[in-house]
Amino acid sequence: MDFTKEMETARQLAEDRLRQFFPGEGLEEAMRYSLLAGGKRVRPILAMKFCEAAGGTMEEALDFGCAVEMLHTYSLIHDDLPCMDNDDLRRGRPTNHRVYGECVATLAGDALQAAAFQTVLSARGTWRHGGQLYRARAAEILAEAAGFQGMCGGQYGDTVGGGRPHTEAELTAINDKKTGALLRAACMMGVCASMGRRAVEEGCMDAARDYASSLGLAFQIRDDMLDVMGDAGVFGKPIGSDAANGKTTYVTLLGLEACETRVLDYTEKAKAALARGKWPGGTAFLEALADSLAVRTF
Repeated sequence: MDFTKEMETARQLAEDRLRQFFPGEGLEEAMRYSLLAGGKRVRPILAMKFCEAAGGTMEEALDFGCAVEMLHTYSLIHDDLPCMDNDDLRRGRPTNHRVYGECVATLAGDALQAAAFQTVLSARGTWRHGGQLYRARAAEILAEAAGFQGMCGGQYGDTVGGGRPHTEAELTAINDKKTGALLRAACMMGVCASMGRRAVEEGCMDAARDYASSLGLAFQIRDDMLDVMGDAGVFGKPIGSDAANGKTTYVTLLGLEACETRVLDYTEKAKAALARGKWPGGTAFLEALADSLAVRTF
């Protein structure tokens, strides 16, 4: 397996599909500005590669993956607003509200969230039983990841408390929702996309969930590390913004060396979780992806 080549092929597939959405002016332009601002496209890649591992093709999960990316982008637009993190830079460019204003940025995020569910529920293809069951299941997975049980609940925990420092257990619970929830959705929706066309062992869904949970914690800890030691030009946003905002992070609690150990431990747990399912398409790429994210620089 040439991991770098496979990663780029999957990323480009997602990028090309995302460019087909929101071609208009006005609000669509603001939506497109953030959606096409680059990024690793980890979530659509995970959806496509889990579908492939479960016996399907990347194309079968493409729209599901793009829907997760739309929802992720909405969250970034809202996270950057003055009422949240008040950031001026995202992915190396001015944040959405700095370009279009707070009102339009808020609406762009809202519209991307709605479009995510529309994209899931209208995903095309040859489905078993017409596809209604599997599209609805994918939409349910995404809704849970987006709401109070997932991303919004995590963001709430991250922003309330009057500046009181979090314990490691509290921080882990927050990040399992804020970061882990959408990664779980991407992986599980990928399995769901494959289930919609063929029989897939149910254990694959559990394995995908557990893989993503550990991957999400490794991802967030690495993010906290990069906020301290990263290169702003590579990272795509200001370095030290967490400290400037007085936020508790894994680095402030544990230090960089212990964070590095945690990242590697969670990465190994993610890879081990894959053994709980039977994967006709293999899991070599998913294991390599986890390893690559553990040492990422952006």
